[in-house]
Amino acid sequence: MRLIFLFVMLCSFAKAQIDSALTVPLIGINFGAQVPSGDMAKRFGPNLSLGASFLIKTKKNWVYGTEFSYLFGKNVHEDVLKQLKNEGGFVVDNDGFPADLRITERGFIGEIVFGRIFKFLSANPNSGLMVNIGVGYMQHKIHIYDAQQRVAAVNGDLKYGYDRLTNGWCMSEFIGYLFLSENRIANFYMGFDFFQGYTQSLRKLNYDTGSPDTKTRTDLLTGFRIGWILPLYKKAPNEYYYD
Repeated sequence: MRLIFLFVMLCSFAKAQIDSALTVPLIGINFGAQVPSGDMAKRFGPNLSLGASFLIKTKKNWVYGTEFSYLFGKNVHEDVLKQLKNEGGFVVDNDGFPADLRITERGFIGEIVFGRIFKFLSANPNSGLMVNIGVGYMQHKIHIYDAQQRVAAVNGDLKYGYDRLTNGWCMSEFIGYLFLSENRIANFYMGFDFFQGYTQSLRKLNYDTGSPDTKTRTDLLTGFRIGWILPLYKKAPNEYYYD
């Protein structure tokens, strides 16, 4: 009888833990894809992103922390090397042969984020609809890679005249779903990102145009992101939850 009573008490305690929200640090990694608009669409096409985050979820389901995303892609619309191309439409190396130049997109976004989780489609109060806003820093450029290092015009510091290095402050919005399970494995989130960057070129002169770039920009990104989360519970969930 005592064993049965103890078992019933343990099950009741486990259920109480499931039905209560927790304060939990969340470490995450994520993968996403974005489509540019505004001024950014004139320079780049769709891109991918890899990122990491450190968030705190409170007992009242407020969320705050930091996020970082590394942007990369092969869709570059702005032909910054047109001045170096011959009649055949390609750049030649120092010996007069077609050069192996690779032009890609590189960038990153770092932000402080704040938001809340709303209970939705889940009996677990630690899961639900997650809505975040963020403010931070955006940077992007055209990455020029000379595979054989045989094009003098883009060697060393000379490539800075073509890379369009641009940065500035940004804002973001995220809406998606956060799921925190009773274990440390099946924890994830997914949803849609919206970024607004207010940026400007850092280069004093663009070599291909022969003029400075002083225009302020509005760089917009819209995309989808999915992430895996490691929740840092104070105690292992198996100590609380009962199957």
